[in-house]
Amino acid sequence: MAPWFLTLVGRARDDLTSRKLTMNDIFADLKWRGLIFQTTADDHLPKWLNEKPRSVYAGFDPTADSLHVGSLLPLMLLRRFQKAGHRPIALVGGATGMIGDPSGKSAERNLLSVEQLEKNVAGIKAQVSKLVDFDDSPAGAKLVNNFDWMNTFTYLEFLRDVGKHFPVNVMMAKDSVRSRLEREDAGISYTEFSYMLLQAYDFVHLSKEYDCELQIGGSDQWGNITAGTELGRRMFQKQLYGMTCPLLTKADGTKMGKTESGAIWLSADRTSPYAFYQYWVNVADDDVSKCLRFLTELEHEEIESLDKSRADEPHQRASQKRLAEHLTQLIHGDEGLATAQRATDIFFGGTIEDMNDAQLGQIFADVPSSELSRERLAGEGLGVLDAFVEAGLAKSKGEARRVVTQGGAYVNNIRAESVDQSLTEKDLASETVLVLRSGKKKYALLRFQG
Repeated sequence: MAPWFLTLVGRARDDLTSRKLTMNDIFADLKWRGLIFQTTADDHLPKWLNEKPRSVYAGFDPTADSLHVGSLLPLMLLRRFQKAGHRPIALVGGATGMIGDPSGKSAERNLLSVEQLEKNVAGIKAQVSKLVDFDDSPAGAKLVNNFDWMNTFTYLEFLRDVGKHFPVNVMMAKDSVRSRLEREDAGISYTEFSYMLLQAYDFVHLSKEYDCELQIGGSDQWGNITAGTELGRRMFQKQLYGMTCPLLTKADGTKMGKTESGAIWLSADRTSPYAFYQYWVNVADDDVSKCLRFLTELEHEEIESLDKSRADEPHQRASQKRLAEHLTQLIHGDEGLATAQRATDIFFGGTIEDMNDAQLGQIFADVPSSELSRERLAGEGLGVLDAFVEAGLAKSKGEARRVVTQGGAYVNNIRAESVDQSLTEKDLASETVLVLRSGKKKYALLRFQG
């Protein structure tokens, strides 16, 4: 095994076994990282957290079968609380997902079918399990689905037992509701209007069943969280707490985790480890410090050191590389990180070996490709000059000849040594793909079918 890989694995293992936060410093750590936006009890919460292990919950909206980068913030918060000795509860909104949260939305959501919700819930459960431990210890995580208790209510029972404790004027005062009511072109349905009451009851239910007293979420969830604390007080005279973190946004205020091709997902099926890694490698200098604090478990000293190196040697991009390494290992494991880094090496001229069509497709997703009959590789094979013309890397065989003779033509990142070279099936980089390169970075793929 290569020394660089041993070093990589060793560093990743060190990250995941970094010092365990104590109950005495979890609030201070969150404060240093900038992760506390609002709390329902600024003065009391740090002392309350220090008194004994608490149960803490965050909710996840099952609108897709995978969480995305924006979901990493509350998920990592649960992980941090668990490392500090508290018990995390991850709630998947199988019931509330049928309605849709109006918070931050300007129009009514499309309702999901029961079958799609079940698929989405299963996918999210698998991802949450990677980041928090579901063991039998006092801090062992719980994963719950609010459909399991909401489906036991009839409409009349819910109105009688829960709704009577929730004043309509409280709901009307919430920004997420008021902003929709003030829009002439949108408004809000009774269905979405009821979402806040359902989420508020989730908090009350978890308080009864698991002694959960703290809900965490993004700053856009403040209205829903405080609705839960208020409902707990009205129904059972119980003190519940809420805490929000800032939303994961770029310096220009736009949401992080979006690209031209769509969201950055935590599922390898939706966003490959390579694409995930590349997203973080390319984070802007103005955003990377926040990402290191919000999303990683790196020590304060290392983050501050990276801040300094970014100021002194910005061209090295040490912060982005460390961020990409840490998060890819955390989400996709050692193998996913190794694959992402090998793919990066390949794109910048590294040897192509032991790859399949899917992996090459991910690495070269934005590279032009042409499809040829597999018969072109039979017999004496496809001439390298013809290959470069077919791939669009040369306008003519004469131009292709000049590229080869000048040493700028590569097949699977290996320099073509002769204009007479022929390519056969043994030259394929994967099941069906040849990777051609002209110069340092001009790539094209030839795919052979049939």
